[in-house]
Amino acid sequence: MKTVTPTFIDYFADLTDPRIEDRCHHKLIDILFIAVCAVICGADTFTDMEEFGISKQAWLQQFLDLPNGIPSHDTFGRVLARLKPSEFQRCFVEWVRAVAGATNDEIVPIDGKKLRRSHNRSKGLQAIEVVSAWAVANHLVLGQVKVSEDSNEITAVPELLKLLELKGCIVTVDALNTQKEIAAEIRNQGADYVLALKANHSTLRKEVELFFKDVKEDRTYGFEISTHQTVDGEHGRIETRKYWHVNAPDHLSGKSEWKDLASLGMVEAIREVHGETSRENRYYLSSLKVEAERLAEAVRGHWAIENSQHWILDVVFREDDCRVRVGHAAENFALIRRGALNLLQQEKTLKRGVKTKRLKAALDERYLLKVLNT
Repeated sequence: MKTVTPTFIDYFADLTDPRIEDRCHHKLIDILFIAVCAVICGADTFTDMEEFGISKQAWLQQFLDLPNGIPSHDTFGRVLARLKPSEFQRCFVEWVRAVAGATNDEIVPIDGKKLRRSHNRSKGLQAIEVVSAWAVANHLVLGQVKVSEDSNEITAVPELLKLLELKGCIVTVDALNTQKEIAAEIRNQGADYVLALKANHSTLRKEVELFFKDVKEDRTYGFEISTHQTVDGEHGRIETRKYWHVNAPDHLSGKSEWKDLASLGMVEAIREVHGETSRENRYYLSSLKVEAERLAEAVRGHWAIENSQHWILDVVFREDDCRVRVGHAAENFALIRRGALNLLQQEKTLKRGVKTKRLKAALDERYLLKVLNT
């Protein structure tokens, strides 16, 4: 094996090959390395991977042995369909930690995303969903786990949390994943949580709502209260967000069941568009000490996973259009996309968006190597 960047090869070289040994014409690491390079450069299908490999064979031979040339598109498909996702995820997580990982005080939103074209109606298979964690400051996908077909995100999130190193981070989740078990797992990982509170916890939500009514009307005593306000506006829209952060009252129903529940948060969002005003209140459970500005960062940071990961995967990587669906291929292909996104986001010398960086990598082998060495 020739020397190549440790940010990939060193962390995936020990993967178990799912193929029968005497029928392997191509090394597993060669297949995966070409796949990642191809996706960085714009590949959306297995055929694209093959064409990339053929076009870049001379360049690839600087790093790979390629004993039987470039794998066919069928080989890429078969290998990714059979490759064990749990092993692939473990290597991915270790790789991300080597690149940057989650740093202390990092805000880490966790959210699910459906791969819409991964369904197979003729076989009665629904589109798969993956839950992923996003490091807001470092712009990194930290890991992903597939949601079981007979379950939902609630069972996948704890599994994802156990894969990650989150000590000192702030983990945010949406209302579906505001669960006592998830709060406990976050604290077990040495992280803090900010959990959206909605109608799926109706009694608790009502209590918190009434409590903040008293807070706003100055009818509470002995509570630590912190406030913060932000104003954003453009194109005739003005959005004001007022944050209240208060230590959680002891009389709150089931308080002891939420591990280390320390504070409650409220955001009043006032939106003015062309003279019309709308208001919405949102509520949160948190293990954080009372500090409204930090709460605001966590609440706003949660949407980064939608804007900085999901949107780019759909618009730039065309993830929702991908029809890969055999075996584990959809899940593994999704992880390759997230790995490519990580590398492109971490490359800072080219001050362009991810779409332009992909084009630059496809046209300029020196730049592709720079992305791989990020």
